[in-house]
Amino acid sequence: MDTVSILGLPIRRVSTEQALAFVTDAIARRDRPRHIVTADASMAVIARRDPELRAIIAAADLVTPDGFGILWASRLLRTPITHKVSGVDLVGHVCRLSTECGWRVFFLGAAPGVAEEAAARLRAWYPGAQIVGTQDGYFTPDQEPDVLARIRAAAPDVLLVAFGIPKQEKWIARHRAELNIPISVGVGGSFDVYSGRVKRAPVWMQEHGWEWLHRLASNPKKIGKVMTLPEFVLLALRQRFLGAS
Repeated sequence: MDTVSILGLPIRRVSTEQALAFVTDAIARRDRPRHIVTADASMAVIARRDPELRAIIAAADLVTPDGFGILWASRLLRTPITHKVSGVDLVGHVCRLSTECGWRVFFLGAAPGVAEEAAARLRAWYPGAQIVGTQDGYFTPDQEPDVLARIRAAAPDVLLVAFGIPKQEKWIARHRAELNIPISVGVGGSFDVYSGRVKRAPVWMQEHGWEWLHRLASNPKKIGKVMTLPEFVLLALRQRFLGAS
């Protein structure tokens, strides 16, 4: 798995199978906590003006290409990445494999009730899925110690955190050592999708890079994230022709 620099982010040229092999190896080793970042175009733009997020991404154990924007930029920069490895896809694969491998998975984040609904639907799709706990993201700083205690008591192998960028990455970085979970991943709005509250774009839209348009039509509140796309395009062109990342 070689690395491609896109707007200064170290994106791995990795397939879904390779990413899952990384997860499998980390859980088998259990030697230290590892952080997977799924980087999309909006993250690349946000990281340019957020030094803390940029440092967290640089220190992550695996940074996957999440979205058509990253794939497009890689082709523009003549370092093509062919596979997308998104947070929403990883959630499904991890839950599926938990039935075979016995991985213990914890869902953290989203609005009250969403993580529970997502877990229930995934258990129905994958009987035997080892989703060992859920917790919404609407807890106060005073409640955080109890949330951390619940996560530790559940002893997960994989922690999926759905707070959105950059909150989820910063939360994982802040607590990864004390939680000591083999794999932690920020998964954005994935629980909303798996709960059924937000419908994912049809496959043809995903494959042709139009998922962002479907997301905007389904949830106009996502306009802020979509508005980072023009800036991303300009920055990628700048990197291509001026060599500045």
